[in-house]
Amino acid sequence: MTLPNHGANPHHLFKSLGINPPDRIIDFSENVNPFGPPESIQTNWHKFKPFMMGYPDPLGEPFRTAVAEYHNISPDSIFVANGAAEIFSLLAQKYRGKRAIIVHPTFSEYETTLKARNVEIVNLHMTEIVTGEYPIDEIKMHMHQADVLYLCTPNNPTGTLPTRKVLIDLVAYAKKTNCDIVLDEAFIDFISEQSSLISDINFCHLIIVRSMTKMYAMPGLRLGYMVTAPSIVKEIQQLAPHWNVNRIAAEIGSLVLKDEEYRQKTILHSQNMLLDMSAFLKSKGCEVTQSQANFLLFKLQHPNSEFFQYFLRQGLVLRHTENFHGLDGRWYRIGMKTAEDMEILKKELTVWFEAR
Repeated sequence: MTLPNHGANPHHLFKSLGINPPDRIIDFSENVNPFGPPESIQTNWHKFKPFMMGYPDPLGEPFRTAVAEYHNISPDSIFVANGAAEIFSLLAQKYRGKRAIIVHPTFSEYETTLKARNVEIVNLHMTEIVTGEYPIDEIKMHMHQADVLYLCTPNNPTGTLPTRKVLIDLVAYAKKTNCDIVLDEAFIDFISEQSSLISDINFCHLIIVRSMTKMYAMPGLRLGYMVTAPSIVKEIQQLAPHWNVNRIAAEIGSLVLKDEEYRQKTILHSQNMLLDMSAFLKSKGCEVTQSQANFLLFKLQHPNSEFFQYFLRQGLVLRHTENFHGLDGRWYRIGMKTAEDMEILKKELTVWFEAR
């Protein structure tokens, strides 16, 4: 049995398990904004069509300038990419044949891309899954011999976020040990920009990766960006293919960054759904992570091998954790959806728990 390594692939999942997909499927395995893309995209779509006739800007304009204005930083510190996935592939080229630290459980793409470039990986593990506590002393010890440390903030799949004090301390230690830090902030939008390190950190050894996929519900467009020192931006630009970001994506990206009302509406909804589902699962005896993102991770009080497939047959797709180090399928991740979808899930969970 082969399960997909990522969420958002329900039909592959049903096929892998030999289960006939029901008519109604709600995919809680993916973490994209349930409101869908901002309305401004549809309203202005006719304006984007002419851009298909011309080549895109090689630096990803006008999106790069929009990102610079959004974060109040220099455009020279920004690299625009065909999704965050492209950035991780390019970073793996940068660190080819070197040594990287990964703290598990976390996004599997770091390990996949680094291994493909013969990067030696030092695998460390959180000391506590529920709180997302890092083994700071162990991390610092390995930073002396490593070239880069990968951290996901907030972490995928736990949703936990280290304190700003912890992160700033690690960034300072990175300068001392000459070890870069890659911060994956793909889900920071669902908390607040005040939680990001973009605004007030010297980028000497810090690389921050951002995605436009999750908050703005546009995974098909492929758009992301990296914020770091200009010297690292130039290095990555030399590794990237020319015209790596299409013009329509760049135009749409620059447009949606202006939609603060959409972001605040999403954050409020996500946090409300998160608090409600977390309380519900705890009331059923589940162990639940202290997530701050638009998803949470939970473990049954009494593990049951039928749990995952039971919900698939109901058309409710949870995220398995078979491919996450340290979780090994014992935990499940739920992305926050519409209030109606969350109620459907809670009702089916109630049926499950009351029958056992």
